[in-house]
Amino acid sequence: MPDNRCFVLRLAGAFLSAATLLAAPAFAEPTPVTVRVISQDAKFVGDSTGGAQVILRDAESGRILAEGITKGGTGNTDRIMQSAGRSPLRATPDAAAFHATLDIVQPTLVELEVKGALGRPGSAVRVTAQRWMMPGVPVTAGDGWSIELPGLAVTPAIRITPEGLHVTAKVEPMCGCPLTPGGLWDAADYQVEASLWQDGRQDRKEGLAFASAPGGFAGSLPQPPAGRYTLVLFARNTVTGSSGLGRIEIQIP
Repeated sequence: MPDNRCFVLRLAGAFLSAATLLAAPAFAEPTPVTVRVISQDAKFVGDSTGGAQVILRDAESGRILAEGITKGGTGNTDRIMQSAGRSPLRATPDAAAFHATLDIVQPTLVELEVKGALGRPGSAVRVTAQRWMMPGVPVTAGDGWSIELPGLAVTPAIRITPEGLHVTAKVEPMCGCPLTPGGLWDAADYQVEASLWQDGRQDRKEGLAFASAPGGFAGSLPQPPAGRYTLVLFARNTVTGSSGLGRIEIQIP
């Protein structure tokens, strides 16, 4: 009988140890990740246009795992613009990026949310993407987690004169790359239109002509009747279809 009691006690101890092991909390493994945001048809989004906001979340729980802003330069022009192949390596060490270390304890579906360019708030857009990540497995190879930010940044300005409305716009990719005649971002490929809106209806519109490098467009609108209007400047690359918008609220006396 004593032997049976000893056996039972040993068995109970084994079950207790197993239960304790199973109940022990899992420990997070540091998981490095590098995020880069590249402007459509252009270069990386960084300091020159205020960077892009980056938020990494657990897609299932919504918990924020890391957040910050891409910092650095736009990258090497030749390497980016001449890249080819299925997964070209476009980033150089100076290219803008956001670096973080996530603490995850199990396979996690991570959602990436990006908004930018922060220095061009009137034209900023938001994009999201998802990918599975494993604890301790870095996401840093190549360009890291690279995501494209579509669109153009449009910075409008207006001067009200007795003759009409003199309108100017600075147009650029989200990275701030320069639009110039015959350049890599050829000004001839871009169309810019100014329109006035009131109570949700378009009042009038006119095209703007390229006026100065980099990316300066200008034109005039006939002065409308007194009232409050929204001036909208819409820019489009006729080759890639990339587009952007800027707007100003104005009061015509």
